[in-house]
Amino acid sequence: MNASVSALPAVHTATTKISTRRLPSAAQLKQQLPLSDKLREQVSSQRQAIRAILNGEDSRLLVVVGPCSIHDPLAALEYASHLAALAHEVRDDMLLVMRAYIEKPRTTVGWKGLAYDPHLDGSDDMAHGLTLSRELMLEMLRMGLPVATELLQPIAAGYFDDLLGWVAIGARTTESQIHREMASGLDLPVGFKNGTDGGVAIACDAMRSAAHSHRHFGVDSQGHPAIVETRGNPDTHLVLRGGHSGPNYDQASVAKARAGLEKSAIPARLMVDCSHANSGKDPLRQPDVFNDVLAQRLAGDHSLIGMMLESHLFEGCQPLSANMRYGVSVTDGCLGWDATERLLRNAARQLQAQRCTARAIA
Repeated sequence: MNASVSALPAVHTATTKISTRRLPSAAQLKQQLPLSDKLREQVSSQRQAIRAILNGEDSRLLVVVGPCSIHDPLAALEYASHLAALAHEVRDDMLLVMRAYIEKPRTTVGWKGLAYDPHLDGSDDMAHGLTLSRELMLEMLRMGLPVATELLQPIAAGYFDDLLGWVAIGARTTESQIHREMASGLDLPVGFKNGTDGGVAIACDAMRSAAHSHRHFGVDSQGHPAIVETRGNPDTHLVLRGGHSGPNYDQASVAKARAGLEKSAIPARLMVDCSHANSGKDPLRQPDVFNDVLAQRLAGDHSLIGMMLESHLFEGCQPLSANMRYGVSVTDGCLGWDATERLLRNAARQLQAQRCTARAIA
């Protein structure tokens, strides 16, 4: 992972308080780091597998799992190697997707992710950040893993959209018309998170909007301003992540969310984010949330198609510094790999037992 496309020198304007540096276009970066025919077929197959889960054609549990954000490429790839081995082992009952978040939304200011500041020093070498992020995703694909991320900056989406199997639109941006338009043009499944208030009405509106075609302002693959025309995306679903009033993964909350989807004539398919407000921002409570949702699914609620976990090599989080611990998140706290592996193996055993029982009865 040594190749990089550099930004051009900064251009300052006398009449504004901004300066600009031109980045390589999405087409240039994709040409420099191409997706092989073999991997292109793999991504297409992975997307179709996730669609099949959403549509009830595949009974496996979808689990998006990985670091809250990626800041250390070596640690991320070590984590991915562990996940790839486990994904193969549990493939009959779960589809594991690597969480590769390279953008992070900030309430005020802070580190915005690998794509923005890959050197972790405020230099904001975005040209290198885009290159490094694409290299990492390609390597994860070579391990056989589907790749997921949150798309925060629509311009950045064009640098990675061909690599992704699943995308999240975050609680802060689900209400954004720009992100709904972007989602309508993505040829892959998209999960819209409920709003920060915990309600699902905003996400329902987002899914209805994304299902329709749009014409909107954007940029083409060469980076030129363009009128973008989209066809609409039918492969969206709701992600429950809790809200200001607390968790929303319990049976009553899931039933309420399902009723809201049905009222809006949206297919009742839900993923639960075991972190954020659902865990009270305590990463070590994620297994409790996961197991509660798993029990609901095992009891017959097949609208619960998946879950999301924030997990890294080691538990907890740490601030950016000169002496950081290897494999520990620098954003939200994460569950460690050992605990994650135990949790997923136990879930696979329960899902397998139910599958075998159902087969015996049939």
